[in-house]
Amino acid sequence: MTSPRPSLVLPALAVLGSITSLCIGTSFAKKLFPLIGAEGTSALRVGFSALVLLLFWRPWRWPLSRRDAGFVIRYGLTLGVMNLLFYLALRTIPFGIAVAIEFSGPLAVAMIASRRAIDFVWLASAITGLVMLLPLGHDSTLDPTGVMLALGAAICWALYILFGKQAGHLHAGQSVSLGLVAASLVVVPYGVAHAGASLLDPMILLAGLGVAIVSSAIPMSLEMMALKRLPSETFGIMVSLEPAVASLLAMVLLGEHLVGGQWLAIGFIVMASIGSTVTARRARPEVAELVS
Repeated sequence: MTSPRPSLVLPALAVLGSITSLCIGTSFAKKLFPLIGAEGTSALRVGFSALVLLLFWRPWRWPLSRRDAGFVIRYGLTLGVMNLLFYLALRTIPFGIAVAIEFSGPLAVAMIASRRAIDFVWLASAITGLVMLLPLGHDSTLDPTGVMLALGAAICWALYILFGKQAGHLHAGQSVSLGLVAASLVVVPYGVAHAGASLLDPMILLAGLGVAIVSSAIPMSLEMMALKRLPSETFGIMVSLEPAVASLLAMVLLGEHLVGGQWLAIGFIVMASIGSTVTARRARPEVAELVS
């Protein structure tokens, strides 16, 4: 008999690779804010990502029904709003904190979708780490507008997971590339209106292309592959690693250093991620039903 574990290893690694690439790209994207603003940076990221993936995947090679087109459009529009709100939040609150707040979205999906008692153990661990990362009650300088924008991105992230599942039966390259085209219809006009001609600077365009590939094109492709093979609750809990990765990379790339309590919070989140991966094999029948 073949063990189901190897079939879950690759999608789990895809999630981890997606998180790392996303955090690196976003860290570099934040350095573009003084030049073209959060709006312009988001426009370059989403716009270039759509172009790169269109050329790479050539989604017109696969048929697309009207029903599936609706799934892709909802998925893409939600993605565009999520990216824009998150970048706007990064203007006034730290990267790691913004990710932690945004992560309440997939955590909510994990709680709603959960069916096994062990999932609540890992979810409780992730929530504990999340609460410890948030400076609730002891950081009065945290910008309320930035927090609200990050919460809006959290709602979009939850919807993105649900809509991504609806489009999960499509080829990953097709759904991701067409989804980013839909996202660009929201983000690019808004970014151009705010950044204007500064977006045409060759160095800015080159930097935007790099950010797009690292923070959108690669992570989005990996995520769609994982969404097709992991149950919603497993995917939602696994990506609880993202606040930890974001905080670590922000320390290296942006000079944001953590205190002891925040490192302990990272430990809780890592434990939740590892635990959900180890026990994911028990949900294998559900995965087979979803992709059949």
